[in-house]
Amino acid sequence: MARSKHTAAATALLTALIPLTAYVADTAAQPPAGAIGASGASGGRGRGSRQPDPIDFSDHTGWSELFDGKTLTGWDGSPDVWRAENGTIVGEYTAPAGTRNGETFLIWKSGEPGDFELKLEIKLEGPGADSGIQYRSYMTPPAANPAPNAKWSLSGYQFDFNFPNNYTGQVVDGGRGNRGIVAFRGQMVRTEQGKNPRLLSTLGSLEELGGYFRIDDWNQVHLIARGNTLIHTVNGHVMAILIDDDSTKARSKGLIGLQCSGSGSLKISVRGIWLKNL
Repeated sequence: MARSKHTAAATALLTALIPLTAYVADTAAQPPAGAIGASGASGGRGRGSRQPDPIDFSDHTGWSELFDGKTLTGWDGSPDVWRAENGTIVGEYTAPAGTRNGETFLIWKSGEPGDFELKLEIKLEGPGADSGIQYRSYMTPPAANPAPNAKWSLSGYQFDFNFPNNYTGQVVDGGRGNRGIVAFRGQMVRTEQGKNPRLLSTLGSLEELGGYFRIDDWNQVHLIARGNTLIHTVNGHVMAILIDDDSTKARSKGLIGLQCSGSGSLKISVRGIWLKNL
């Protein structure tokens, strides 16, 4: 009789434990509450959450190539400075060290994009090399005493680059009477009419972000202009963001151009120029 009672008690205990064991096993298989992929996590997170795909700079689906790799067809600039060579656009000055060369631009003549993304690779050679990508820009009105190559002068937003690497990545509003540097490297800035530009956030230190730019080598550049938000990225790292909400100064569309400037002998090389209208 005693054995029958113990057997019946053990059977009842096992019967009670089976659902509990199944519950524990199922709970262990779930991510912690609030974790990525946790079912019912706050903020609408679901089991399908996942990390984004990695950067693919070579993805050009839906993009248009602006340079044919052989000629400067569709572009306009000083033939004394710019040429097409081995699949690359080259801007070059040969001058004694310390000699300041005139600023000039190679201008894309096939449109004035508004909301768009632009990808290209750029390399600066020469300690005095100074360059940039102009966008949402306009032809600079002629000065009373125009400098050489002033015919190819642009004003407006610029994605800045220079060989010493103290300006690379910043957002500039270039040209006579414009605002100059608006968002330095490492800054997210908003502008509003009648107010000084306001720092919203820091993206990293000037020195840290500058370390991602490759001196004397090719660099991958990704520019996004969407509405009043301008994002500058170099080699997969955001350098500067400007939210230009100053309606008296912001520009919604304009010309694209490449800058060649600086002192002494220098060379600016650009290749793989791709545009995607948004």
